[in-house]
Amino acid sequence: MTPAEKRAAVAAEIVERTGIDEVMIDRLVRAFYDKVRQDPLIGPVFDARIAEWEPHLQTMCEFWSSVSLMTGRYHGQPMVKHMPLPVDARHFDRWLSLFEKTAFEVCPPEAAEHFLTIARRIAASLELGIAGHNGVMLMMGERLHRADADVVLPAVPGEATGTTI
Repeated sequence: MTPAEKRAAVAAEIVERTGIDEVMIDRLVRAFYDKVRQDPLIGPVFDARIAEWEPHLQTMCEFWSSVSLMTGRYHGQPMVKHMPLPVDARHFDRWLSLFEKTAFEVCPPEAAEHFLTIARRIAASLELGIAGHNGVMLMMGERLHRADADVVLPAVPGEATGTTI
């Protein structure tokens, strides 16, 4: 079996087992980013960097199609885009929490679990990459904890500015 045939067989098994298709991916991505945009912790991180949401949502659909169904639709460099972000473990925990909640709201359980397995690996990889980019070498099981002044945090009532970068 050639690599392409093997990839196609694995992708077919995933579709059969989970029911994931492009429509489900689109529904998951849009529902998730609706939550992200309203979230007081991670919403400002995205809002500061994304002016046009529709192209971003399309890119995220391509990304999730590639990582969940091995379609090869995404051709970007997510690590490079994420390395300069002012985030730490708190942000990744929130991202995963919102993603898990959304996945179980819009997907059958088998599909949600498949997406979550991938999401957890992505979050761990990005957190490790951001840490390294900032000169922090994480050991197995360690998390990236940065000073509050080095990350975007929710606004505190009464303060002139709610975020720091």
